[in-house]
Amino acid sequence: MKRGKKILSMALAALLLATAPGASALAAPVPAADKHGPPRAPAPPAGQVSYLTGQPVAAGQQSQRPIAVMLNNIKSGCPQSGIAEASVVYEAPVEGRITRLMGLYENWPAIENIGYVRSSRDYFVYCALEHDAIYCHYGQATPYVGDLLNSPRVDNVSGAVAGINVPAQTSYSRTGRRKAPHNVLASGSGILKDVQRLGYSQTYHQTFKPKFVFMQPNELGMYAAYPTVTQIYPGGTTANKKNGYSRVQARFVYENGKYYRYQYGKKQVDEKTGQQIAYDNVILQYCNGEVRDKNDYLAFGCHGDIGAPVQVFTQGKAINGTWTRHADGDPAVYVDQNGQRIKLTPGKTWICLVWNDYAGDVVLK
Repeated sequence: MKRGKKILSMALAALLLATAPGASALAAPVPAADKHGPPRAPAPPAGQVSYLTGQPVAAGQQSQRPIAVMLNNIKSGCPQSGIAEASVVYEAPVEGRITRLMGLYENWPAIENIGYVRSSRDYFVYCALEHDAIYCHYGQATPYVGDLLNSPRVDNVSGAVAGINVPAQTSYSRTGRRKAPHNVLASGSGILKDVQRLGYSQTYHQTFKPKFVFMQPNELGMYAAYPTVTQIYPGGTTANKKNGYSRVQARFVYENGKYYRYQYGKKQVDEKTGQQIAYDNVILQYCNGEVRDKNDYLAFGCHGDIGAPVQVFTQGKAINGTWTRHADGDPAVYVDQNGQRIKLTPGKTWICLVWNDYAGDVVLK
């Protein structure tokens, strides 16, 4: 599909200028409330509504904690199984400068064959903590995440991991359809057994704060005056850059009200259905980062920043602003240049963590 070739921005400074008329995101003030801690998100609409999608859910499901499952994204580990059933997907680079994914699943005891499950990275754990999620993984990046997983802050279901105090027993299995390590599947019913055995709460803790604010029906189209963006390249259009997204050839195309995902030069599909995956919102969250060692293990500053850049794409529009997160148990709060919470279209959301150093690689059309 070809649309206008106008590239709105290629460097972070330029990205943050194309926002609400007459405003500059670089100068956007952090709301006064943020200086004393993140504001509590508004209560969801009356009735049983998901905190992750803003859409109606079955009675009692609103209070159920999600699981956060680490998903392989190397080419030989694709397509993923059950990724379309995730309400939220996080994506971030790992060593080797490809990306890894983490899906947040609701009503997860009823979902089988989620995969293919891979090892943990601490910055994904911090993203899971934003949602009070139960963190599920198979393996870990030693030595950077073990202490965090064993801490009381994290409820984790850990497979094939040396040094984890209480490993999983029933959550994971290997399929003969693929070669290791790209063949581990998670079972929702198996995770439930492990969660019960480990004594984790299946409902949100009292300290939980919803991350997202969703538009009400009368607010749909509220960003109509903002710049139009129909193609999002988190790693740019040039192959084999070091930003992680380039080697995956990650791309989102907005069409018929959804952001359709492409990677490795073709549609990204769910193995279960064969259908291309699509989202209602895409978020580029810019973070500081560093290389930790000679093995290229990475670090992302995604769990403690004030006024860092963010770009939210919804209904084909681009809203530039800032994000702030004060503590591991708090969510990153997205605000526009006027200090107002950015509202999402009800539905599924994909979040890309992008190093500030590679912001100039991002291409929007």
